Amino acid sequence: MPKYKLIIEYDGTGFRGWQSQTNARSVQDTLIEAARRALGVKVDIQGSGRTDAGVHALAQAAHLEAPRKLNPGEAMEKINAELPAPINILSMTEAGAGFHARHHAKGRSYIYLVSRRRTAFAKRYVWWVKEPLDLKRMKTAMQLFRGFHDFSSFADKRREKGASPLVQIDEAALAQFGDIVLLRFIGSHFLWRMVRRMVGVTVEAGRGKLSVRDIEAMFREHSEEPARLTAPASGLFLEQVLYEGDSWRPLQLPSWPLMGSGL
Repeated sequence: MPKYKLIIEYDGTGFRGWQSQTNARSVQDTLIEAARRALGVKVDIQGSGRTDAGVHALAQAAHLEAPRKLNPGEAMEKINAELPAPINILSMTEAGAGFHARHHAKGRSYIYLVSRRRTAFAKRYVWWVKEPLDLKRMKTAMQLFRGFHDFSSFADKRREKGASPLVQIDEAALAQFGDIVLLRFIGSHFLWRMVRRMVGVTVEAGRGKLSVRDIEAMFREHSEEPARLTAPASGLFLEQVLYEGDSWRPLQLPSWPLMGSGL
């Protein structure tokens, strides 16, 4: 059956994550139902990976499999017309019959937004940390994540069956834009809740409550501390999914009042 590659943005607030679930509203099920109504045929849509409840995506990748050939531009327009406002397909292109959005992904990038002040406009998209943060300590903590490590301490015990805790992190960087602190992680793959726990540990270091030695110890032996420090889902965005031949590029964030023009 013909396959098409989708790039999708969504506001994860109000969804129980990407993955189809019984008796719960998911992004995947919402897309499948919208495509069925728009195209008049049953389709299958598979994403590059799961995002948890409340997590957002700037460019989630997925593939759509249909029983007949489609005009990608027309199909995208029709499906978008059936989708609720928090989900939008950015592009739809033909893909090879063997393409699989998850199995063929070579890397992923996530960003996390921490706000240093209370905000009326972006509460759904940031984590407001009330305590003062030492950004230098946070940058030092983030460098410890770079490289090839066993991230068992940072993964949920219910992680996907067969998922290896050995992960290559190519980039862990921090930038400040006014009252927003942006944390970016680029890696081969990420375990369930891993990014939120890395963020939580980084923020705790910024509060002065975790040292470099404390974090290094989390890689040597299993620790429950990262689970206790898991950051809220609201500030997390799947930024980009990389495939063979792709190059990483930072994507433009929505222009919320809190963000100013810096992003």
